[in-house]
Amino acid sequence: MDELQRLSPDEFKAAEKTPVVVILENIRSMHNVGSVFRTCDGFRVEKLLLCGFTPKPPHRDIHKTALGATESVNWESYENASDAIAELKKEGYTVYAIEQAHQSMMLHEIDTGTNHKIAVIFGNEAEGVSNESIAAADACIEIPQAGSKHSFNISVAAGIVLWELFKRTNL
Repeated sequence: MDELQRLSPDEFKAAEKTPVVVILENIRSMHNVGSVFRTCDGFRVEKLLLCGFTPKPPHRDIHKTALGATESVNWESYENASDAIAELKKEGYTVYAIEQAHQSMMLHEIDTGTNHKIAVIFGNEAEGVSNESIAAADACIEIPQAGSKHSFNISVAAGIVLWELFKRTNL
């Protein structure tokens, strides 16, 4: 770890964060939740919000894929995504639903402007982001795709979106 210059969990907690909050809405798979924890650690996101029936730590299946990221990433749980979205908007965040929807913007074309307080909502594996959360969001972002399938796995989608936002705010 020293050779890779990785932060300890305590150093991670104290380090400046990428001004991005991730909202997981009704994710079913504990492995997907663990994977998103690990991705949030990798891009040093501000916090992860687990909403609805999204599984929460501690659980061995989350820890299996998180590889300790549940100890480094700040996280909170909400009974529903609507409460999380409302709170973030009060705090000045621009909230984006990651979803294929009418008038969605392509990920590489979004203009985050001067507001670097961004929240992104990822929906569950079967139904995506709820209509209620889409309506509450400021806009929808779509990940461009060229294959025959119409979606990415939630953990893959999170990695793609968070990498794009990390590049814009940290590089």
